[in-house]
Amino acid sequence: MGAPAMIRAAAALLLVAATPAIAQDGPRFCPNRPSVGTSTCITDPGRVLVEASGVDWQRDGDATSILVGDLLLRTGIDDRTEAQVGWTPLSHLVSRENGLRTVATGTGDVRLGIRRNLRHPDGEGLSIAIEGFATLPTATDGLGRGDWSAGLVVPVSWEMGKWSLALTGEVDAETNASRTGRHPAGALTLGLGRDLADTVTAVVEVSGRRDDDPARAQTQVLTAASIAWEVRPRMQLDLLVAAGLDAQAPSLRIVLGGAVLF
Repeated sequence: MGAPAMIRAAAALLLVAATPAIAQDGPRFCPNRPSVGTSTCITDPGRVLVEASGVDWQRDGDATSILVGDLLLRTGIDDRTEAQVGWTPLSHLVSRENGLRTVATGTGDVRLGIRRNLRHPDGEGLSIAIEGFATLPTATDGLGRGDWSAGLVVPVSWEMGKWSLALTGEVDAETNASRTGRHPAGALTLGLGRDLADTVTAVVEVSGRRDDDPARAQTQVLTAASIAWEVRPRMQLDLLVAAGLDAQAPSLRIVLGGAVLF
């Protein structure tokens, strides 16, 4: 089964799980986007949250990548659990090495995830969750990892009126650069958020990642600033700008996208 067929099947399962919708006042609307860290909030049962990057541009040394339509579908299984399916329908990578320019265009890997909230599934107050995920090697033109990978994410958030603190820890079994086998990797992200208005939120973050690939172990540190605007109830537009703080991190990343709740 190819990646598009897998995505259609997974999306159909999500839509089946979301029917019939549960009638309630003020459904939760808490996208992961546009932060580097992960949300603790759970999508309501009977709802589907669609998050998408219109354009995700990144500069990393001599390589430039552009992702278009990077999708994440989230739906609640119960009040504290949600299922997730992620996929990139178009990925474009341009790299230069020893004066040789290489271009690759294709689709990305499929990511499947389950999030379970342990405290305050609406993300209010002190909220804690745990999320497991696996990435399946469905990408074309050598753009994906080439083998499966998996990880565990533990996000913690604390809402304090107009301010919020967030901490996300992650441990992974990451695919080797050789495209076969796995190695340990991990990340830690700290974020500070502020409601600028009833419908506008800004977040600044610092994130570090350690990757112990057998071919080249490295540590990356970056900082990011993002802003989200809820243009109408249950619909968001957002922007993220991230910059590397060390030589091994990507020098610049700009992401423009949004989210909508059905």
